[in-house]
Amino acid sequence: MNLGTTINTTAGEGGVSISSDGLSLYFDTRQTGTSSAINDLWMATRATTDEDWLNPVHLGPTVNSSGDDYSPSISSDELSLYFTGPGRAGYGNYDLWVTERETVFDPWGTPANLGPTINSPGYEIDPGISSDGRVLFFTIGMVNCGSRCGHGGTEIWMTRRATIDAPWGEPANLGPIVNSPGFEDYPNVSTDGSVLFFRRSQSGRHDGGDIWQAPIIPIVDFNSDGKVDGTEILAMADRWGTDDSLCDIGPSAWGDGVVDLQDLIILSEYIGEPVDDPTLVAHWALDEAEGSFAADSAGNCDGDVLNPLWQPDAGHVGGALELDGTCVVVVPVTLDPAIGPFSVLAWVKGGAPGQVIIAQGGGTNWLMLDPSTGVLMTDLKSGGRSAEVLYSDAVITDGTWHRVGFTWDGSTRSLYVDGMLVAEDAQGTLASCTGGLNIGAAHDMAAGTYWTGLIDDVRIYNRAITP
Repeated sequence: MNLGTTINTTAGEGGVSISSDGLSLYFDTRQTGTSSAINDLWMATRATTDEDWLNPVHLGPTVNSSGDDYSPSISSDELSLYFTGPGRAGYGNYDLWVTERETVFDPWGTPANLGPTINSPGYEIDPGISSDGRVLFFTIGMVNCGSRCGHGGTEIWMTRRATIDAPWGEPANLGPIVNSPGFEDYPNVSTDGSVLFFRRSQSGRHDGGDIWQAPIIPIVDFNSDGKVDGTEILAMADRWGTDDSLCDIGPSAWGDGVVDLQDLIILSEYIGEPVDDPTLVAHWALDEAEGSFAADSAGNCDGDVLNPLWQPDAGHVGGALELDGTCVVVVPVTLDPAIGPFSVLAWVKGGAPGQVIIAQGGGTNWLMLDPSTGVLMTDLKSGGRSAEVLYSDAVITDGTWHRVGFTWDGSTRSLYVDGMLVAEDAQGTLASCTGGLNIGAAHDMAAGTYWTGLIDDVRIYNRAITP
């Protein structure tokens, strides 16, 4: 039902946010007597949820500027109101702001800009605060966005903080699962933190669109081996009472700042169940059977059909090629290392110096053995002249199975062997490449780079993990 003329006017209302008790309604409405689309923030209240809304109250010049203030989001305690606004000494065209008050009976204070960690010279708009006040979702426009520019018209991002008194962390793009080549905006998260609601439009911010939702699920496969078992229980026990984010998965997916019984309860629901990890963008089991050991490999070159869980083009999944007596798996999966954090893991056995485990055609070698010493290394680096490869001291050519991995969290490169960190360094960017992958050969298929050992269970994630 329409909320009627008490709330609605001919000017146009939007950006609704309701308090947790359902008694206060915050929204924006166009200023009367103005020809341009300049909005102000208003609030309506009611005594009980069964009664009608009273006449809205303008939040006044302390909160509202002379510019466009809109998209309010009220905190669960109703002491912090986040909104979009220009017109002050901000950082860009539109910034995210917050106004606060001591009690619900006090007036709102002077708005504070959320600062340069969140706001940029471009457009940060449409805040949506979680009920625990520790996660803020918002929209970024693709104008003056610099390093935050993505592939869509507008995209949804998020920022976290350890407590409501802590500073906000570096924002993260929600990625291609949520953000499309079109327009995503107006994010809002359910009270229990399990569902993100947002609008998606293919034609523009003010041109129609539909309301979508996406589940927010915890990452319970802590070591990313495709199963949840005693390893995860031991990992949680080791971190009990700490604020380690790896095991802090309850009561909401982003945790509550401490590893405790809430997290164990969530984990117990997944033990022995199939793992649903949306950050696993590709997986080649290579016919591995069940059990604790890697059993099959690309090295068999027996014509098996590969079976990745997901591919962007949903086309051919590739196959095994016999090259100079060695099996090389060529797959058309495209993952641009420059887009954001990612990880690649694989089980390997054997090999020799100069041979490559995984490479990207037209790009570089992701995991390989140094031609001189045979140590595990990666050539994934920035495109700058001073950029260097990352070497470890780990030699894995001892004839036994090893699980190797590379991760990049947006600022640090890391190499792992059998769950142990063997090398890391600072690296703020990686060179861009969108080619397919070669499993068992260099990016250019050069002679001498074909892997003569075995490769199994290759996994690629669009997040930085700890194997």
